[in-house]
Amino acid sequence: MACCFVCHSFAQSVVQDKSIRYQQERMVFKQWDQKKFTPTSGFLGLNPWYWLTWGFFYPNYHKTDIRPLSANGSQTQRLAMVAAMNGTDNNYRLQSDTVRNTVLSEIAGRSGLVAGADPLWMLYYSNEFKPVLQNSMSSILSGLSPHVSGRVVSEGLYSWYKAELDRLKERIEGAHSTDMERGSRIMAYYRLLAEYRALSGVWAIRTSSAQTTIDMEARQQKLKRRGVTVDDWTPQTDVEIAKKVLLHVQ
Repeated sequence: MACCFVCHSFAQSVVQDKSIRYQQERMVFKQWDQKKFTPTSGFLGLNPWYWLTWGFFYPNYHKTDIRPLSANGSQTQRLAMVAAMNGTDNNYRLQSDTVRNTVLSEIAGRSGLVAGADPLWMLYYSNEFKPVLQNSMSSILSGLSPHVSGRVVSEGLYSWYKAELDRLKERIEGAHSTDMERGSRIMAYYRLLAEYRALSGVWAIRTSSAQTTIDMEARQQKLKRRGVTVDDWTPQTDVEIAKKVLLHVQ
């Protein structure tokens, strides 16, 4: 039993070979010291273990640093490449985000879906175009007397004006919903508003003419019925009028 114990104790002894330890260190990153390539050549290069280990089989091994984590090792270069690629990816990501934000701003400026949120439309053009976009018979004929309303309806003036407003409404809705640049959209609003003002001016002139025509017809009817009376007339009145005319001519 004692012999077995002694044999077992020798079998578990730790191997302390500095050449193996040096090789393990140089295979990773720690050192590539030429003095730690053991066995060394010895005095005048007569060490046989050196020639068996390095001289005959690996004469150039110690001349080239092959540590993967050395200053120019393969793993160090790989890590540097990974860092460079990460930097490039970050630059691409930043550029992509910039392009994305630019595209979103372009879409917001061109899309007809968000045209209703334009401040100029909300504060000005929506109110100016309200009579066109919400036109109806009551809104068109509001402010006119019943006689004038009946005249413009009977003569077809209302039908003409309503058709023009409907066509203008379609064009305004088209400019409002179509995808285009904000500047082009605002210029379209400007031109359409100018057309509406010209059209409303024609409508005002024709309704005023209708009122004038109705008044003239009423006077003609009174004349036909001899319903016109002259207050405070005397023969001397005509004489005074003639004198004033002659005095003005002189």
